Amino acid sequence: MGAGNAMTNKPKDAPNLGELRKEIDRIDETMHRLLMERGEIINRLITVKDSQESGSAFRPAREADMMRRLVQRHHGILPLDTAESIWRVIIATFTHVQAPFSVHADLSASDAMMRDSARFHFGFTVPFVPHTSAPGVVQAVSASKGDLGLVPAFATAHGGAWWTALESAGAPKIIARLPFIDRPDHPAPLNVFVVSRASADAMVTEVETWSVRVAGWGREAALSASALAEIIAVPDSASDGAALLISVPAGGSLTQIKDAVVKAGATVRSAALVGSHATRYKVPAK
Repeated sequence: MGAGNAMTNKPKDAPNLGELRKEIDRIDETMHRLLMERGEIINRLITVKDSQESGSAFRPAREADMMRRLVQRHHGILPLDTAESIWRVIIATFTHVQAPFSVHADLSASDAMMRDSARFHFGFTVPFVPHTSAPGVVQAVSASKGDLGLVPAFATAHGGAWWTALESAGAPKIIARLPFIDRPDHPAPLNVFVVSRASADAMVTEVETWSVRVAGWGREAALSASALAEIIAVPDSASDGAALLISVPAGGSLTQIKDAVVKAGATVRSAALVGSHATRYKVPAK
């Protein structure tokens, strides 16, 4: 009786399953055609860039802007995780089409999580090259024409002060930090720095990353610096100090951090800019 009433009460203009599936097929075909159209534009872009622009195909500032707009307009039942991954793979794949590159990744901190991060953000079209240490990743990227490296954004047992290899003018730099969208229960939550070469005008400089070497590094200096910025510190027993990777947040100042370290009793021996990246987009917990 209940089922009969439900059929009787069904609006005459309600779409049936067949009609809804046709709508899905239409949307699928439209999405595919739009991707192919995007590919045609990328093909034209390659020609224009060959005559008007040189340097890496990576555009960290543009990618960050695209991802921000994605989060801001997203709504509905489609999980944000899915939308983020789709767009990241689209960006990475078309970048690879413009200028083929490989992704080198340090698996020493977590093999499974690093592979998840690489595949979530770059898909399966871009070749994946595993390494056993962050220095190995940096060395491979340095020797390449335009590859990209993923290294943990925290201290690891085998990492050492890998960022010191980025100090020279011709070395690759930190160009991004992933995941860009910071939210609870992210499917690829491992925090990683992306190391590569990118044109200066393509970089996003909201968060500056500095390689800083200090003497007299101790608990008080560490607490003072950590209150102002995110710090990775590797002890240097030869100088009773440490090699630091300091991520200076937007609106922050390296000078302020150095002053705090000196006030705490340490001595700043050197400082070199080794990259920059976008401020991660934080999505609050529901």
